[in-house]
Amino acid sequence: MSDLDYVGAALLGVIQGLTEFLPISSSAHLALTQRWLGLDPDSTRMLLFDVVTHCGTLVAVFIVFAAPARRFLRRLPSELSPAWPQRRYALQICGLAAAASVPTAVIGLALKDTFESAFDKPRWIGAALIVTGLLLACTKWTGRATCGWREFGWWRAALVGFAQAGAILPGISRSGATICIARFLGLRKRWAAQFSFLIAVPAILGAAAIKFKDAFERPVNQLDHTIWGPIILGGLISAVVGVGALRLLLNMVQRAKLYYFAPYWLLGVLLVAGVLERNDCAGVVALAALF
Repeated sequence: MSDLDYVGAALLGVIQGLTEFLPISSSAHLALTQRWLGLDPDSTRMLLFDVVTHCGTLVAVFIVFAAPARRFLRRLPSELSPAWPQRRYALQICGLAAAASVPTAVIGLALKDTFESAFDKPRWIGAALIVTGLLLACTKWTGRATCGWREFGWWRAALVGFAQAGAILPGISRSGATICIARFLGLRKRWAAQFSFLIAVPAILGAAAIKFKDAFERPVNQLDHTIWGPIILGGLISAVVGVGALRLLLNMVQRAKLYYFAPYWLLGVLLVAGVLERNDCAGVVALAALF
């Protein structure tokens, strides 16, 4: 196994920043590219790298959604007052986010070992990429959205949460699955994107916390020999690239162009058919992420 250097960290940071938000599955790209580079995804350094790059993309979410987040946080304390005279939209959104986060957490923890085993199975990843591509293709025929926050309801939010749980499997895009399901359920485009990234915050924090815990359960000597330079570089790059990728995604959601990414199912077919060996397909996936 190779060790993570600055070049590999920069490449993985770019891929994480792009694929965390574009609907093409960050976990699939990272799993295959790490093996293409000869890296051990279960090593202490790679666990810490995953934590830092996920935090980098979380920073990108806060930057892009800074304005609506400020409005939400200003309104929420006021709505907690019994004397609040208007409809409690902020509290309602918190309830919807909770309804979506519960199935993600339950399924993610219950099937943690199953999901992790899939990272070393290119055919599983290929099958999941096919599912993602078909979901994105179907958005071309999505009807006019008629559902707002008032009508969305907890059961629809829970279905989006199940989609997010499925995205723990490498190859299922988290942003693609959650936005597509929200759109299929009738939620308006802008709100579908905002809801997707609202529920991404606890999901990303939870995943990062689990990896952080796994890393610090390793022997102390492994932590002492961790070189932080490439890890920090990867996190910074994922944040910067993530801002651009997220803005691009929001633009494509607003223009109803998510189906542009649907041809990714072709790569899934090649993986399932075994046409590409694991090391070869990783290079193809990495280049696809960049272009």
